[in-house]
Amino acid sequence: MNEDNVKFLSEFLLQQIEQESAITRKVLAAVPAEQSGYKPSEKCMSGLDLATHIAASEDFFLRGIVNGAFEWKQPEFKTPAEALEAYNATIPALIEQARALPVEKLTAVIGFGPFQQPAYTYLALNIKHSAHHRGQLSTYLRPMGSKVPSIYGPSGDDAPAASA
Repeated sequence: MNEDNVKFLSEFLLQQIEQESAITRKVLAAVPAEQSGYKPSEKCMSGLDLATHIAASEDFFLRGIVNGAFEWKQPEFKTPAEALEAYNATIPALIEQARALPVEKLTAVIGFGPFQQPAYTYLALNIKHSAHHRGQLSTYLRPMGSKVPSIYGPSGDDAPAASA
């Protein structure tokens, strides 16, 4: 892929991450602290664990791309609000740092487990990973006594639009 294509694709993916992060914020904000220990089965993460995983993973992927190496740091959030606060404090700045990367950094190969891929390819993985876990978390909201926010359109918890 040539330099122009890498910059174009990276900017496209970063715009997608920005758009998706607005949705992620709504889902994280909807997790009720008093019910955040809920999990649908013993094999599942709790609501708080999922909120933590989402916030930490987006930080992990974006910071890894910016730094040229992945390093996992497991945060110990006590509430979903703490996960949201950390998300808000780090993700926008990391998006801007990734946006400012030169092509050489975007095309540099970064190892992640068995994968050895150019940095820009992890932008797409970040989107997929976050959407997957955000979808999981959104299914927890009603059983936790919360409302599902609009994600890609109205949810069943949105008031019906008034007829014209």
